[in-house]
Amino acid sequence: MNVAHANPAQPSLPKKGIYRILVCRPNHRLGNMLLLTPLITELEHTFKGAEIDILAEGAIAAEVFCTSSSVKNIYCLPKRGFKHPWAFLALLLRIRKTRYDLIVDPCLGSNFSRAMTRFLDGRCKLGFAERLDGSGLTHAVPPAVAMPHMAKRAINLVRWVTGRDDDGFPPMDIRLTALEHEQGQRLLAGVLPQADRPTARPLVGIFANATGAKRYPLAWWREFIATLTQRLPHASIVEFVPMHGQSMLDSAWPAYYSSDIRRMGAVMAAADLLVSADCGVMHLAVASGVPTMGLFCVTDPAVYEPYGHDSGALHTGALSAAETADKVVDACAGILARASAAPVAASGQGAAPHPVTGPAPARDTPAVAALPQQPA
Repeated sequence: MNVAHANPAQPSLPKKGIYRILVCRPNHRLGNMLLLTPLITELEHTFKGAEIDILAEGAIAAEVFCTSSSVKNIYCLPKRGFKHPWAFLALLLRIRKTRYDLIVDPCLGSNFSRAMTRFLDGRCKLGFAERLDGSGLTHAVPPAVAMPHMAKRAINLVRWVTGRDDDGFPPMDIRLTALEHEQGQRLLAGVLPQADRPTARPLVGIFANATGAKRYPLAWWREFIATLTQRLPHASIVEFVPMHGQSMLDSAWPAYYSSDIRRMGAVMAAADLLVSADCGVMHLAVASGVPTMGLFCVTDPAVYEPYGHDSGALHTGALSAAETADKVVDACAGILARASAAPVAASGQGAAPHPVTGPAPARDTPAVAALPQQPA
């Protein structure tokens, strides 16, 4: 059980009277925005009926949270915003006009996030700090109790001061709508060869891009896929092409590309399994609801591993590509067996749909406030 402990040195955060919440996460990276989605779910569960604003950086947050019914305003600071100080300050002053009942700084060790939290107006301010004095917070959680996983530590931050206990953690979730799921299934089926569509089970997606040393070379992926297809002779392989629009697998497999984050997530969600190097798109996959196996060779899986939706991580370490493929197949045996046994859609358009809870409720799109993207 994940038991939260209120800090006896300060009053617990009230569960009543919290209606206006600001989450302060001024960052532009896709992975970091996706890792924030469980916190939004936790705040919704803890402060029912509250309205949430998000302070982020760049335009990605608007795409990630556009179907979150509790989110009202998404304030998008530009990248390198300090090069436009007057417009930057004008947006912050606009946000400061709202007195929030709660401002949450979920970061551990970010001076920028803490500076924004100090500047903005909030009755209660929550974050990680060794002590209240000089922290700019009204409720400080000791960094020593922060959980390793970035998404879970933000949840634990809230539970520590509210005393809320739960047996699990909300998964990452971009809340794809029923229409987005339907379109994703159709688009993914469309990239498969016509002859393969009726028997394309299981359907395994591969995302082979990552930054720096986290990226596996083409020869490694060729060996990985050769072993994967040997173990799964009836599987269909689809490459998901990265944002720069170039195949990482030498265009050897059917591929799907989109620069639209939500569309890419919806198409990934139509696969039976997604295998990805450690990167933001790995988080996009699991946040879209597809079982995801993340491959780690540099960073610590305890901090970034996919969780929820039968997802997991594998530290490749000294493993060869073939050994890695064997371990992926063994770890995902249940997922692959269910996919192979599932009935094919009557239309013959590939994989049967993943369960969808229904269309998203009618709502207003969150208001997005951003500074003009001026040339550097």
